[in-house]
Amino acid sequence: MNIRIAQTEDIETLFDIRTSVVENHQSREEIAELGITPESVTQMLQTDCCAWIAEIDSQSIGFSIANATEQTILGLFMLPTFEGRGAGRALMQATEEWFWSQDIEEIWLVTGNDPNFRAYGFYLHLGWTPVGVVSEGDFKGEMKFIKKRN
Repeated sequence: MNIRIAQTEDIETLFDIRTSVVENHQSREEIAELGITPESVTQMLQTDCCAWIAEIDSQSIGFSIANATEQTILGLFMLPTFEGRGAGRALMQATEEWFWSQDIEEIWLVTGNDPNFRAYGFYLHLGWTPVGVVSEGDFKGEMKFIKKRN
């Protein structure tokens, strides 16, 4: 498995992976309604965001994306047929290390507020702490997790 920093030519791959997931599925149209388009992601990657791609045998199977200014992981997604192979853990490790290398002491993310969701358990397993349900804004109803630098 290889983890590498995503480039602008990878953006379509990011969208293909994002729209392939079963849990928390969103179509390209639904994502666009949130303001997430190939153009907006291109701009994000040229500013304070970074994305990583997991590959097996040169096939892109997952990605994570993070924002340094907001100190948040914006997303981590895997092709369903490649779940459970350690790529999610490797992506999370690369993402966390990026934050820690910038002397950021605490990061956060949100996910569905259902302990039965795979992502919910995944974050718990990796040492993230659920701190409560978001009560307003774009993430209303989602569970907020935090992680502090060791």
